[in-house]
Amino acid sequence: MGFKSQLLTAMALAAGLSLGAATNELTVQVNKPGAPVQPTMYGLFFEDINYAADGGLYAEMVKNRSFEFPQNLMGWVTFGNVSLKDDGPFDRNPHYVRLGAAGHGHKHTGLENEGFFGVTVKKGAKYRFSTWARTPGGGKAKLRVEIINPASSANSQVIASKEITVDSKDWKKYEVEITPDKSEKKGKLRIFLVKPDETVVDLEHVSMFPVDTYKGRENGMRKDLAQALADIHPGVFRFPGGCIVEGTDLATRYQWKNTVGPVENRPLNENRWHYTFTNRFYPDYYQTGGLGFYEYFLLSEDIGAEPLPILNVGLSCQYQNDKPSAHVPVDSLDEYIQDALDLIEFANGAVSTKWGGLRAEMGHPEPFNLKFIGIGNEQWGPEYVERLKPFVEAIRKAYPGIKIVGSSGPNSEGKDFDYLWPEMRRVKADLVDEHFYRNEKWFLSQGARYDSYDRKGPKVFAGEYACHGSKGKKYNHFNAALLEAAFMTGLERNADVVHMATYAPLFAHIEGWQWRPDMIWFDNDSSFRTASYYVQQLYAHNKGTNVLPLTMDKKAVTGAEGQNGLFASAVLDKERNEYIVKVANTSDESQELKINFAGLKKKDNVKKVVVQTLSSDDPLADNSLENPDRVKPVTKEFAMDERADWTTVLAPKTFAVYHFVK
Repeated sequence: MGFKSQLLTAMALAAGLSLGAATNELTVQVNKPGAPVQPTMYGLFFEDINYAADGGLYAEMVKNRSFEFPQNLMGWVTFGNVSLKDDGPFDRNPHYVRLGAAGHGHKHTGLENEGFFGVTVKKGAKYRFSTWARTPGGGKAKLRVEIINPASSANSQVIASKEITVDSKDWKKYEVEITPDKSEKKGKLRIFLVKPDETVVDLEHVSMFPVDTYKGRENGMRKDLAQALADIHPGVFRFPGGCIVEGTDLATRYQWKNTVGPVENRPLNENRWHYTFTNRFYPDYYQTGGLGFYEYFLLSEDIGAEPLPILNVGLSCQYQNDKPSAHVPVDSLDEYIQDALDLIEFANGAVSTKWGGLRAEMGHPEPFNLKFIGIGNEQWGPEYVERLKPFVEAIRKAYPGIKIVGSSGPNSEGKDFDYLWPEMRRVKADLVDEHFYRNEKWFLSQGARYDSYDRKGPKVFAGEYACHGSKGKKYNHFNAALLEAAFMTGLERNADVVHMATYAPLFAHIEGWQWRPDMIWFDNDSSFRTASYYVQQLYAHNKGTNVLPLTMDKKAVTGAEGQNGLFASAVLDKERNEYIVKVANTSDESQELKINFAGLKKKDNVKKVVVQTLSSDDPLADNSLENPDRVKPVTKEFAMDERADWTTVLAPKTFAVYHFVK
């Protein structure tokens, strides 16, 4: 199998490579398929940071919809006769507003909501406005719901309007669809108590969603962002974090039971990220729970990923709490352990059980078939191990088939890491969650990281990682993505010990980010996928079914000295009937590659090769809202002849995926 000589010459000249340069010979042992690649190998990690949930993936457009923020009217402007009440119909969200007569024929009562960085609507799109309302004194009243452009220079600020008749003294849910006649990025939602009928009206849980959510779900996800997740073809979906699992203190830890049941009665939680970085400070960043554990499970199902929920182990954030009193005593963990057992019942239990019955009541009588659960996010030290142990014992006893994920702490090596790995073996965790946000030098040095791991111990979950550029380059750029691709060849080569890997963080709002780099960026109107996204997608789409041994000079290709900055791995895909070779050229020079197929039988002759490459003329460039396709994979296809090797030129700073189709 090979190119004709003139094609090779043309490719070499185009890449600036002398044909006299040394050839890098890679040997793929195609007749010795190795470890299976787990279906969960490449997936997604979700944390509500950078407005990833409310204001992001969760399609709700109204900020502080239940008036439960500590400043109850944050996000709202009121006018006329508006008062706040606290004896509403939902016991965990008791606040609501009362609209009364303005007191003069030329005055008006109502309120406006600013949304998340604006209320953004598109011309001709449909939006579902809803609210719980009543006329406490009886009778009927009208509300006028408007989407406005407050800075409009036109004759009217109003770009869409509908009326609602509130006709009951009992609380009821009212809905109306609104269709704007123009697009607006920085709009507001305005609600008037309509004159002359000024019967008092109470409003609670004021909400607006696009009708066209992902899969058309009413309490649904923003379509373009959820589709970006589905387009990865993820094998696993980890949620809800991240540090929010721990909370700044135990009172603000993420509690899954507060995020299920009727959405109107899910209590507000403080998001630890709104005050973590004072240089990027967002005092209005809270968790409504609208995107809760039911929605996470449903989204996992919708995008074809195994759900991996992470629960609190009885420790608040150890970075922010160094006193034992900030954590749950080991002998007082029963409530936390029961939460874990109840979650498994919620996901998998029969409809006759308490929590399985709630799942059915919410609309999903079939179990979610949960297989994995993580206990603790990024904890370390003996205080973590002594709390994890009773969780493991209780889950093993009640649900022996569930695989448990433990933690190796926040560092990729060092004292805490070295302590925790043996402890995870001792307590018999099934997987160990490793985190590494590191610079270019680290990623270039880690090609062989998992080659020497214990094959008999727990498996690895590379649960949070990203290349953070050094020297002021801690942002998304192609070079960081290239080094992530290089590192991932080591994950793939060691698929017998690495069973899961997820880049982090996942989402960032252009106007509300606190941490970067991130995989997908968005504003209220559109989004773009970074070079790191496309690296993850190339791996997830081409993970294959079994590892194939790949060597150069009888050594794994790990970017080691003498390997010309090359990293490589190979897999067999039995379902697609092809061999897939991934090569990252991290050097500044073009590299001639000769790929030899050892053990190839005549019946397995390759008919064609499909080549996907990801590169950039500027290593510090990436995609943007203005230019979302600047860095994207390019695909080319070539016919093959009867030889058992294949020669090509790989340009500098390029990641390539070669499909040898039988």
